[in-house]
Amino acid sequence: MKPCILSTLAYLERDGKFLMLYRNKKPNDVNGGKWIGVGGKLEENESPTECMIREVREETGLTVTGYTFLGVITFVSDTWDNEEMFLYKCDSFEGELTEDCPEGELKWIPKEDIMNLSLWEGDRYFLKDICEGKERIMLKLSYHGDELVEVKRE
Repeated sequence: MKPCILSTLAYLERDGKFLMLYRNKKPNDVNGGKWIGVGGKLEENESPTECMIREVREETGLTVTGYTFLGVITFVSDTWDNEEMFLYKCDSFEGELTEDCPEGELKWIPKEDIMNLSLWEGDRYFLKDICEGKERIMLKLSYHGDELVEVKRE
């Protein structure tokens, strides 16, 4: 059986904008050239929420003080390991945004401009849901290479 990665992804919201991360710093980054939220893989003995809070702090310098758990996105791929991603929206945080994110460039993007960014095709489905205020998002996204071939709502 293929390994399954457990990860988190958070979208920080402020003044009608989401904090987006343009992945452009790591060589051979599967997300290279794409805009995504902030997050990463769960560490040993870490809950999804603990991971999300840690990853937000590491990548942005901000400390999450309020969040909503939105659901789980399942990624199935013929190229990469499969992934279960716990999705969050954070509407309360404190601290100063870092100038030097190790993953790429951080930028506040107006919600209405999000879909114009270079995104994974599957991300467009849950980002649309988040922008519409949905708070229960369960998706299975299947990829052949970089091509999205199936979307199932659960």
